[in-house]
Amino acid sequence: MSEKQQVDEIVGRGRKEGARLFREWFNELTEAGARGEQAAYVFVMGSMSEILRSFDMHTVFPEVNSLQTAVRRVSDEYLDEAEDHGYSPDICGYVKADVAVQLRNGEHPMGRIPKPALAVYTNGCNTYIKWAEIWGRMYGTPLFTLDIPGTRQIGKPTWRGDPSFENDLKYVQVQIGELVKLCEKVTGKKFNIDKLREHMGYANTLSRGLKRVLELNQSIPGVFNSLTDGTIYLGMANCFRGTEIGADYFEDLVEELEYRAENKIGTMTEEKHRLALIGVPCYPIFRRFNEFFTEWGGNFVISTYLWFAGGGANLGFEYDLQNPLESLAEGVLINVRHAMDAMFTPEHFLADMVEPFNLEGIVYHSIKSCRTTSTGLADSRRHFMEKWDLPNLYIESDMMDKRVVSEAQLKNRVDAFFEGLASRKQREAVK
Repeated sequence: MSEKQQVDEIVGRGRKEGARLFREWFNELTEAGARGEQAAYVFVMGSMSEILRSFDMHTVFPEVNSLQTAVRRVSDEYLDEAEDHGYSPDICGYVKADVAVQLRNGEHPMGRIPKPALAVYTNGCNTYIKWAEIWGRMYGTPLFTLDIPGTRQIGKPTWRGDPSFENDLKYVQVQIGELVKLCEKVTGKKFNIDKLREHMGYANTLSRGLKRVLELNQSIPGVFNSLTDGTIYLGMANCFRGTEIGADYFEDLVEELEYRAENKIGTMTEEKHRLALIGVPCYPIFRRFNEFFTEWGGNFVISTYLWFAGGGANLGFEYDLQNPLESLAEGVLINVRHAMDAMFTPEHFLADMVEPFNLEGIVYHSIKSCRTTSTGLADSRRHFMEKWDLPNLYIESDMMDKRVVSEAQLKNRVDAFFEGLASRKQREAVK
């Protein structure tokens, strides 16, 4: 194989395969509903996919469904329908889009979403519990809340051996046992621990791959864009967790990005500025939002969205398959706790990444729809600025509602930010 053939075969493979597999995933959900197969509604923080897949249940991610309506520029139709039904303009846009999907009998731009036989959710987001209650009212869906203890002291999580951690671990493990019993009741199937081990093994490969993928963006130039490519990787990490397809995808993705890093093949023609994104992307104008930065040569090499929206899988935690239930409890505790910390106190993780990732600027993106990710963002920015002299930008829009997104205002703010970056570089060059 010639060098050009090798480049053509490997470079860009992750993006193309991710898009293809994602379409197939939605097709499978459509067919599952038509076949009358059971689906569980779950969320990205603590999806419990390994348990659910061991009972042959399909997993539906309402957050993923909702953001897809925005990326495909039809979210306004879904938001309007939910608001006409009585939901306030002030609440989470993801919730409202999902409500409209349910009111439309599962109709979605990517297919038809099956009704829930079960809903499993954690306390990772304060919206999850009230959101799931909507399905309970609509369908009489059994609801299961997995209560994950959070970090008690900012920046100082506990670990194995600490009495506090061990108590938290036992608390989570008991809840997982209760979830197993509920799954047996809902599906009519007996729990198969060897089948759980199989899905946990696939999850180990996926988590190991995701961790390596994120590390590889320390390369200069960056081998992927955390905003655009990162959203594809997140979709794969969540929707295909615990599957052989997901495991294979991330092994192939690591191969591609290691090839890129070794051969200095960046994700953009000329990377001039290495940035970190704090918060959720602006999906209603997703492509244009990214262009505001790439037109200036800005590449997001880090995004906290890849930490919390991946449910903490970025840590690369791997289960002990010889002790599956306790290890599953440990992994869920550590990952969801980390996801919550990444939302509320991102500055504690970001500080350790400025130098390894050669960050030149930080972009804080506050959104109207999600108070969970946006409340305290300005304080987090202020705290970070006290310790690091790094240019930063604070902008506001939304993840779903284009009515509150001003392209002109965003572009003006972003342009001013990059002009400041250029001036700073010039001053440093003459010192």
